[in-house]
Amino acid sequence: MKKRVYSGIRATGRLHLGNYLGALKGMLALQDKYECIFSVVDLHTITVPYDPNTLKESVREIILDYLAVGLDPDKCYLEIQSKVPQHVELAYLLSTIYPVSRLEDLPTYKDKKAQYPKYVNMGLLYYPVLMAADVLLYKGELVPVGIDQEPHLEVMREIARKFNSMFGQTFPEPQRFKTEGEYVPSLTGKGKMSKSVEGSFITITDDFKTIRERLAAAPTDSGTEGGDLPKDSPVANLFTLLKLFVSDDVYKKFEQDYKEGDIRYVELKNVLAESIYKELKPIQDKRKEFLNNEKLVDEIIAEGIRKCTQMAEETIKEVREKMGFIY
Repeated sequence: MKKRVYSGIRATGRLHLGNYLGALKGMLALQDKYECIFSVVDLHTITVPYDPNTLKESVREIILDYLAVGLDPDKCYLEIQSKVPQHVELAYLLSTIYPVSRLEDLPTYKDKKAQYPKYVNMGLLYYPVLMAADVLLYKGELVPVGIDQEPHLEVMREIARKFNSMFGQTFPEPQRFKTEGEYVPSLTGKGKMSKSVEGSFITITDDFKTIRERLAAAPTDSGTEGGDLPKDSPVANLFTLLKLFVSDDVYKKFEQDYKEGDIRYVELKNVLAESIYKELKPIQDKRKEFLNNEKLVDEIIAEGIRKCTQMAEETIKEVREKMGFIY
């Protein structure tokens, strides 16, 4: 049998270049080689402040993005997490064998507590267990996510090992599938691109004018100092983004200009904007086709949920029996 792959994206807004390069391109590479389940993880979405009036629309927008970038329902399964209730059941069962103290020590939990000090909820602490259940429910072996998710993957492996040791071999230990753009820098010059940080991202539905405007606001330096490229600065972020979208020759040209103190950031940003838009334009055109065919999208969603529910029930039945729930 082919290895199984699982990956999901939260419904917290339009997908951006970080999602595209760090997750979606990895999904595309995997769907031709493995049995893949790609989800909109709406249950994870509600662990931070969100608008219940727009959640349904946000979920559908991500499904449209999935289809637009080329995820093929004939090659992979598209799932909405909350529509497959076995996710929640398995997460609860797995939570009974995993220590709270380990979850409290995770850097992602501490970061979210600091980011939302008035919204520290049980779901936030529980997040890694539910994430483990998401993948283990389908006995996933590969997960295309960025390096920042490695702590959560280690939790998955620990839970899988603990369950296997207590109840018999059941789950594989998931491994991260590395993608070329697993770290896409923020346009603000600090950290990675994020939907929750205004001014840090370019969405995959942005038109050329918007992309140019977003890049124009990205901070730079004087460009006259010369020397080697800085390793940790807004300019370093800009060059990292440049490397992801232009040819080696174009990149080396701007790199040499910087070293000679003759860099023209307006030119660099214009070239980068054109390169980004050139890659996104076919995706945007395909997205419009699906947007205008609601019936087809509804059918794709319904069929994906049906197939995923069947697979999930096979796993949960096995887990129930091994944990003693046979009445």
